Amino acid sequence: MTRPTENLAPSSIAYRTTRRVEFRDTDAAGIAHYSVFFNYMEQVEHEFLRHLGLSVFAHDEEGAISWPRVSAHCDYRGAVRFEDVIDVEMRIIRRGEKSITYGFVFSHEQRPIAEGQLTAVCCRLDPKSPPRSIAIPAWIIAKLSGEAT
Repeated sequence: MTRPTENLAPSSIAYRTTRRVEFRDTDAAGIAHYSVFFNYMEQVEHEFLRHLGLSVFAHDEEGAISWPRVSAHCDYRGAVRFEDVIDVEMRIIRRGEKSITYGFVFSHEQRPIAEGQLTAVCCRLDPKSPPRSIAIPAWIIAKLSGEAT
């Protein structure tokens, strides 16, 4: 079943938060290692979902639902160091029938640091079989759209 296009529009609302560069996040030069930005993106996605009363792992009457990642990308513009506080702005840049793509903009003291994207697919989890993609349930879309509390 295909959903109407108007239900698939991305969110124009930005979710903003911060992350502090911890010692474990840095390389031998004291600069945040490129790989930590993928952790930051996942952390911010989870924080955003909790903010909406959702989780990356949920249950409904049919069983468990989760969001395996199918794409991750990050472009780097500048460096940050131990104890720097990074501002992170996240938006839903695409919401398909079965997937969501989040866009992230990282900055430090208004200086661009990095831009990234994560795409996650809504999947039904069954311990006896691989994850199976499903249409994003209406109750999740309502929360992502700010239509439900």
